[in-house]
Amino acid sequence: MAKKNIVLIKLLSSADTGFYYVAKKNPKKHTEKLKFTKYDPVVRKHVVFNEAKIK
Repeated sequence: MAKKNIVLIKLLSSADTGFYYVAKKNPKKHTEKLKFTKYDPVVRKHVVFNEAKIK
């Protein structure tokens, strides 16, 4: 069987609240780190979420 190309990553809030989303990423197509503007319910605002590794 072929190896799967999708890797799970953690999108960590830049507001340092500890809140995160989990997303899928194909590292062969997207080599750069992901950045998304998403909602952080702790600070109740939209903030930038940066890619981090899941431990």
